[in-house]
Amino acid sequence: MRYLTLLPLVLLAGCKVGPDFHAPAAPAASGYTPEPLPVSTASAPVHGGNAQRFVRNLNIPGEWWQLFHSQPLDRLVTQAFRANPDIASAQAALREAQENLYAGQSGLFPSVGAGVQAEREAVSGVALGLPGRSFTLNLATAQLNVGYVPDVFGGTRRQIESLAAQAEYQAFELEASYLTLSSNVVATAVQEASLRGQIANTEQTIQVETQALHLIEQQFQVGATPKSNVLQQQATLAQTRANLPPLQRQLAQSRNQLARLIGQFPSQPVDADFKLASLQLPQDLPVSLPSNLVRQRPDVRAAEAQLHAASANLGVAIANQLPQFSITAALGGEAHGFAALFQPGSLIWSAVGSVSQKLFDAGQLAHKKRAAVAALDQAAAQYRSTVLTAFQNVADALRVLQSDADALRAQSEAERAAFASYNLAQEQFKLGAIDYLTLLNAERTWDNARVRLVQAQANRFADTAALFQALGGGWWQRRDVPPAPPADHLTPPLVSAVSR
Repeated sequence: MRYLTLLPLVLLAGCKVGPDFHAPAAPAASGYTPEPLPVSTASAPVHGGNAQRFVRNLNIPGEWWQLFHSQPLDRLVTQAFRANPDIASAQAALREAQENLYAGQSGLFPSVGAGVQAEREAVSGVALGLPGRSFTLNLATAQLNVGYVPDVFGGTRRQIESLAAQAEYQAFELEASYLTLSSNVVATAVQEASLRGQIANTEQTIQVETQALHLIEQQFQVGATPKSNVLQQQATLAQTRANLPPLQRQLAQSRNQLARLIGQFPSQPVDADFKLASLQLPQDLPVSLPSNLVRQRPDVRAAEAQLHAASANLGVAIANQLPQFSITAALGGEAHGFAALFQPGSLIWSAVGSVSQKLFDAGQLAHKKRAAVAALDQAAAQYRSTVLTAFQNVADALRVLQSDADALRAQSEAERAAFASYNLAQEQFKLGAIDYLTLLNAERTWDNARVRLVQAQANRFADTAALFQALGGGWWQRRDVPPAPPADHLTPPLVSAVSR
């Protein structure tokens, strides 16, 4: 008899069929490039031209965009976090996943229900052998029902495990949304600064070319230069002026993009203007250990959560193939009226235990299990693809940063040389030592060099932000969430993202 009392505990504990999930091991890669990284990049004597040092396993700040030392940029990122609808959508998706998890956990507990029924019925006496007579019956029933499905083979627990993994997936999707949004705000601000620099250079070029046109017209009036030179300078000036509207259009589009990112309409003003001179280039760049990258990237952690969910779903499919247990019980009273429900003799009760096993379902459960196996294989392949993409992103960013530094140095030298050549050509042209076409070529070379210099400067800022994004952005050290766990356990509490 004492063994029967242990039966509910045995059924409750049960086993869990299916694979037990273990996070994939970190890749064995020791670096991001075939050869060792240099200690630092090249430098150039212009703004944004300082050398950047690659520091292995350097701490990544949670608010990494503050390394550009721009208060307007900090304000925009904060406003974007607060007002961007994509963040609100990701937060709602996380709350939905958490509520589904809480709902799924109810499967581990009995369900209890209560019901009351009142019935009045006229019965013919013919059925009782009393023709010509009828009877009116009153029947009142009150009943408490209890149902419980013991999780003998762990199907319910595997389902809860899957729901928990899906909630974790949504938590990392939210972190990825924060990272993408902050990176987009920084990139758009840098693009705006670059366009403002190009517009300023173009306007300066227009002034220089206008002055040159006046000079050539004066020379033409005294017969010192042919009419063709005047026409050529007019065409050059007109072409330079034609370059200005596309830049202004791109600037307006960048402003519209910033407005959208911070949750505003394009008609609402963005309280920030960006120039390259207002941004500082971070000098120390983190290079996370490859073994840490998979714990830092939100997209990799989200893919891991999907792999976990697929593993748990396989356990659910296996459990569904096994016998299903259920226990139901009812306790109540039945009498001719509500007042008599609690009198002796009105008590009714029942207790039922059942076990069922499908013997034939045309292969439905077997195929569902095979589908779960295929889904697990798919999730594993997607996880590996996400990891490879993460390593590629970091490797690309590191390569680009070195190339950007070399390009800026070369472009800085080219701009200085072009400027010196143009100044010399101006003096020689005034003295009649060179013709107008030679001066014009020197002017065009300098104009193009100035535009490319601004673009090279902007590339360093934009690609620095891309490196922080590729490394995961330091989300586990954000100050606007509860304190994060140690670096080797970076999974944040699910509720932390909701509290923002």
